[in-house]
Amino acid sequence: MFDFLEENKNAIYGGLIATLFTGVGIFLLGNVSGYEAKHLLKESLSGLNMLCNTIVLASATILALLLTLLSVSFGSELSLKEIHYKQVLSIAKFDVILFIAALILFQFFNIPIVESDNVPTNWYSVIYWITLGSTSVISGMMITVILMLYRAVTNLIAIIGLGRDHPMLSKENVSEEIEKEKEETHS
Repeated sequence: MFDFLEENKNAIYGGLIATLFTGVGIFLLGNVSGYEAKHLLKESLSGLNMLCNTIVLASATILALLLTLLSVSFGSELSLKEIHYKQVLSIAKFDVILFIAALILFQFFNIPIVESDNVPTNWYSVIYWITLGSTSVISGMMITVILMLYRAVTNLIAIIGLGRDHPMLSKENVSEEIEKEKEETHS
């Protein structure tokens, strides 16, 4: 767990900043009464559903793109260290957590709770704050996944596309490349 936090600290910081930013926006709304919260929930449910739907689709797409990333990694003539594959695995795990969380929230938002007469009015403010807080968290998680993916892609571009020496590149290949360059310059 500590390795995950250390290796992805910039992505996690980005997600936390996004979560805090949206959380501050929510906090600035101030305290709302039960009736106000019910009205605000009614007004925001379509947008919240769209947000969850978008995150579910995006996280599923990212999982598919990770397969492409793996095939590019594996198909390269260069040998990558185990850390690269652990990085991709971390992205996949975090993305699956995001997918499940967004799907559960999507299902929750489709419960016609605002139409029910059995829900006490004072519960609406609690439901409203939980709803806004949870959407802030999944938005921050989405940004974290994107930043983690960005890091993995830029590493691959540096290694495969630009041919740079990189900490994720297996040393076997680095020495082979150096010898190949020496042979080419001596020829």
